[in-house]
Amino acid sequence: MHGKHITIVGAGLVGSLLATLLAQRGISVDLFEKRPDPRRAGFVGGRSINLALSERGLVALRMAGLEHAVLDQAVMMRGRMVHDRDGHAALQRYGVDDSEVNQSVSRGALNIALLDAAEKAGATVHFDRALVAADFDRHTLTFADRSGTRVKRDAAVVIGADGAGSTMRAAMDRHSPLGQHVEPLGHGYKELEIPPLPDLPESALTPALREKRAAGERFAIEPHALHIWPRGNCMCIALPNAEGSFTVTLFLPRDGDHPSFRSVPDAAAARRYFATDYADTLPLMPGFDADYDTHAVGSLATLYLDRWHLGGQALLVGDAAHAIVPFHGQGMNAGFEDTALLAPLIAEADGDMDDVFARFQKQRKPDADAIAAMALENYVEMRDSVVDPDYLRKRQLGTSLADRAPRHFMPRYRMVTFTRLPYAYCLERGAAQDMLLTQLLHGHERVEDIDMDAALATLRATLPPLPA
Repeated sequence: MHGKHITIVGAGLVGSLLATLLAQRGISVDLFEKRPDPRRAGFVGGRSINLALSERGLVALRMAGLEHAVLDQAVMMRGRMVHDRDGHAALQRYGVDDSEVNQSVSRGALNIALLDAAEKAGATVHFDRALVAADFDRHTLTFADRSGTRVKRDAAVVIGADGAGSTMRAAMDRHSPLGQHVEPLGHGYKELEIPPLPDLPESALTPALREKRAAGERFAIEPHALHIWPRGNCMCIALPNAEGSFTVTLFLPRDGDHPSFRSVPDAAAARRYFATDYADTLPLMPGFDADYDTHAVGSLATLYLDRWHLGGQALLVGDAAHAIVPFHGQGMNAGFEDTALLAPLIAEADGDMDDVFARFQKQRKPDADAIAAMALENYVEMRDSVVDPDYLRKRQLGTSLADRAPRHFMPRYRMVTFTRLPYAYCLERGAAQDMLLTQLLHGHERVEDIDMDAALATLRATLPPLPA
């Protein structure tokens, strides 16, 4: 394959990391991006400004030699800090200790680091080049800059990494239908902000916050957690940013009875709503009214395709192939895992890409479908189940079994987030473990009443050991 050329459309996170991994293997790469260079024009987002990075994503970054550079700019999150309506909060750890944590990373800073790495590895990046046409019969792509000037480029092998609204996917689908199905969630989101503690107005400060600010602390709330305010059919979450702020995201049904974005149409209505359901956060958001009225309601949907490639000519990766809702924090990680699998396959290929792209899809599609299902399930868990007594009993029992028999039991969240076990396996094993927990808890109001020796014997007899 060396000496061959790959064209990548989309220089976001997945596209720029894939370009790096390919170029590091001696493959010629041209990377096209519709936006201007964020290192010169500033980062233009439109989506969440920070993301949860976990083991699957870190593996790909290690392959590129970027793990430490990225982690130096990240904020560790030990677990979910669950806030009730009375203002009380409790931490539910993700893993066993600080070796199993998520990292909150800035989308913009990460994208810039990956672009730098791609260019350093030898990839050529073309900014302000929006894909406007693809001729797969003639192996050409046509791009246009902001002035409308068009340029046609040869592209024998092209990879679309241009996100959930992929132009490359649309072009491929017009050429040969991909079996596309989009499943809207019916809920939307709006982003707000808790600024760094030094930037909060005096009127927002409690005595405890004044003491923290006097001590030089930057964060108004616990920095090493993903904060959740679960409220049944809706929720708020907050992720920390390195400079001390938090990105707060409100998730509500788009329509229907209160609360929904239809019933909370503007800042005045939102302020009344927050005063009852998120009273502890409202004083910490001095820009609440402006943020609510100026930030659009974002869409949430799951993308399914029957086919990700056109023979050996074109392939989709990341969100362009399998966009999911954000509630498991795995969208970026799944895309990065795509690159960790695909780059070596391409580098080792002798002939055309038909077999490579087919093998890639065969291996990854079951996992993409599995993480899509788990992300949808996790929304219900985050907004509702984290305060449900049955859920908490299962969580407690699962933790006890994992402590006593780690080779036979691992909570599904840990499998997904802190291992590289295939997503499809995690979904199947998680369902079997959940059935076992239900069986063991039957007839018991308290976990302490369960005979743990008998429970462990049942576990070992029911489920095989986890893969090493």
